[in-house]
Amino acid sequence: MAKVKGMSGTTVGRVWRAFGLQPHRSETVMLSTDPLFAEKVWDIVGLYLAPPTRALVLCMDEKS
Repeated sequence: MAKVKGMSGTTVGRVWRAFGLQPHRSETVMLSTDPLFAEKVWDIVGLYLAPPTRALVLCMDEKS
């Protein structure tokens, strides 16, 4: 992740610790049962790959 984003591994570790993230401890992947899930993923990935000019894109993770 650090290499792809052009930052040091130390910086990534600091961000993970600051937000209590532990992706290396995840044992399962939970996929949505939303019938429109695939379409929504395409929309979100499209925003990351080609963000709108002069726009702010905010993302929020939904947790139960």
